[in-house]
Amino acid sequence: MQSVQLNNNVLRDGHQSLAATRMRTEQMLPICEQLDNWGFGALETWGGATIDSGLRFLDEFPFDRLDALKKACPKTPHMMLLRGQNIVQYKHFPDDVVTAFIKTSADHGMNIFRIFDALNDPRNMKCAIDAAKAAGAQAHGTICYTSSPVHTTAKFIGMGVELEKMGADAIVLKDMAGLIPPSDAYAIIDGLKKKLKIPVWIHTHDTAGLGTNTYVSAIDAGVDAIDLSISPFANGTGQPDTTRMLAILQGHERCPDVSDAQRAALREIRTHLEAVYEEMSEFTSHQNEVIDVDTLEYQVPGGMLSNFRTQLKEQKMEDKFDDVFREIPIVREALGWIPLVTPTSQIVGMQAFLNVKFGRWKQISPQAADIALGYYGQCPAEVDPEVQALAAKQAKKEPITCRPVEAPGAEHQHMDDLRKELKAKNFPSDDEHCVIHAMFPPQLEKHLKGEGPKPKPVAVPAATPQVAPAAQTSPGGPSRKYGLTINGKRIEVGVEEID
Repeated sequence: MQSVQLNNNVLRDGHQSLAATRMRTEQMLPICEQLDNWGFGALETWGGATIDSGLRFLDEFPFDRLDALKKACPKTPHMMLLRGQNIVQYKHFPDDVVTAFIKTSADHGMNIFRIFDALNDPRNMKCAIDAAKAAGAQAHGTICYTSSPVHTTAKFIGMGVELEKMGADAIVLKDMAGLIPPSDAYAIIDGLKKKLKIPVWIHTHDTAGLGTNTYVSAIDAGVDAIDLSISPFANGTGQPDTTRMLAILQGHERCPDVSDAQRAALREIRTHLEAVYEEMSEFTSHQNEVIDVDTLEYQVPGGMLSNFRTQLKEQKMEDKFDDVFREIPIVREALGWIPLVTPTSQIVGMQAFLNVKFGRWKQISPQAADIALGYYGQCPAEVDPEVQALAAKQAKKEPITCRPVEAPGAEHQHMDDLRKELKAKNFPSDDEHCVIHAMFPPQLEKHLKGEGPKPKPVAVPAATPQVAPAAQTSPGGPSRKYGLTINGKRIEVGVEEID
């Protein structure tokens, strides 16, 4: 029986989930060669919040990071998380911008685009799927797992069938909050494997402590690949640690055959990452490292739990934590039982906060109104008619049923518009800068003017030297020369043999 493929997400989701997406490219490079040589099926290196955070907080131009990581990891396929028509932002962009972003990313070396929509509306995924395939990359159609009275195994499987018909090269079951119990994972994966001809992957988090058991059940059901990370950027709100997962799979007929050298490499990578984690201590939290059973009750991503605790404290409403989170299922039901993933988790959380602070539906956020009115896409269930009417009154616009990006009166900046804006400011106007300008114009302008954030300098820890011995006899006596890679630089040293 074929071994399950192991992917590694430490360079993207690992630090996004456990350290506010603040790992710098220079902190990643020392372990890239080891990650590339380890044998992972894919490395998640980009996408999600890394593009926003890298530009906003680290003053890194996103494509520079992709170029650096692709050069440092040339052998293993690179993958990224893409929010469908939102790209890596929170609003819909016109098709030509989505297409340009994907083509440009593929030109810079991105191999796999993991494409999802916050509402599981395939209409918001089609353009990205088509663009990835046209660019010669893989398009992975992604199903966001959630639980509600309207979400069933049959519906998740049906969505997988629809995405395969749309041209997806693989299907990913994405459990962003670490909620999926092993039994559901088995049922959904088993059903997808029986219906589809393309590979099926699964992604989960260990927020509620279910991650490793869920993966074992998915592997038993025939899943083709699972996502892992490496401690300390693993477990808790991140993916399960690779070494830990291998120990759990020991003796399983689908456990990959891992050599002693590979296990040693994981230890060396971890040593480097522990030093990086220490350097990033201002962005880490013990709450993110431990099992959080509140996730099972409130069904929201772990990062949102910790963020909301802080925000409620700032509002002097920390005593209302339970009230706010009890309101979340009420908001979800009224908005058609939408999944909770970026950006819907933040929108639902904010609306729950407003309901508690001002009274239920007395004040509706613009984003919650847009969900109720169809401007984010088709909700899994019918939106409460009274809430929709209130949203229409407050937002002063009518509900829509078309694909959101095609909504009447929608104003979009197309590639030509973006190029003209950049040229008018004497900024670079190639596709790389146009697509970043479309999503993050103020941050890009600050970066190009040299006015971006000035992060504190870090002393990048040296990775454990990678030794490649080559026997050689020197005139001075028996010695060996070793090639060492330290902080991405290759050097040779001679070591004399001593009795």
